[in-house]
Amino acid sequence: MEQTAKILIVDDNAQIRSTLRGILEGQEDLCIVGEAADGIEALDKIAQFSPDVVLLDIVMPRLDGFGVLEALADRQDAPAVIVISALAQEGFILRSVELGATFFLAKPFDVSSVRNRVRDCIAVRMGRPLRPAAGRIAVRSGEKSVDEKISTMFITMGIPAHIKGYTFLREAVKMVINNPDIINRITKELYPGIAKTYDTSASKVERAIRHAIEVAWTRGKIENINDIFGYNVYTRNDKPTNGEFIALIADKLIMENAA
Repeated sequence: MEQTAKILIVDDNAQIRSTLRGILEGQEDLCIVGEAADGIEALDKIAQFSPDVVLLDIVMPRLDGFGVLEALADRQDAPAVIVISALAQEGFILRSVELGATFFLAKPFDVSSVRNRVRDCIAVRMGRPLRPAAGRIAVRSGEKSVDEKISTMFITMGIPAHIKGYTFLREAVKMVINNPDIINRITKELYPGIAKTYDTSASKVERAIRHAIEVAWTRGKIENINDIFGYNVYTRNDKPTNGEFIALIADKLIMENAA
């Protein structure tokens, strides 16, 4: 029997907390260990109960959701976080993911989305591949943005959002999607272009991207990586170069957009 996952609900709206509790209670694999009405209380409850997954609002008194994510960023035992907010503009979504949120759900949410994303978080924490239908960072109408698609892939691969290489790698993929030929000028144009945007050096961009790829391999997400591409691209001892990895992800997204 699978171990029951512990869930903490954090929202300043009592009705929202009650709704989320009603959605998750009664699920044999899930257990609500507590609720919090603000960010300070949330951090106290996280320390007290060590939940596996936190459902987190953004706008709250005393300490907002971003503050909670920042406080959790350096913790090795931090829970997976699903941000649930009515602030579903691109900037809020990307900020949430950059600070470490695993998923973003837009209010109003539906029952199946909440349950599925909680279980997806648990799968990611246990190193299991996500379901084929999983991966929407923001649940809302319309096509996912390129940023959302890339973020979902990186989460599945085990690349944490708080490291510099995550941001640089995402920018590199977007640049190659917009201009595929730039992958052939990776040291002369791609790295320097990212470096200029983030006020750093091309060599630091290269090293940070390399580190992000190494993190994915170290975390043992090879099966997830191969699952994304639909076939066995790599083995644990077959680590790609920066250019190979960027090109592979960009090609995957280009083909998806063309389908």
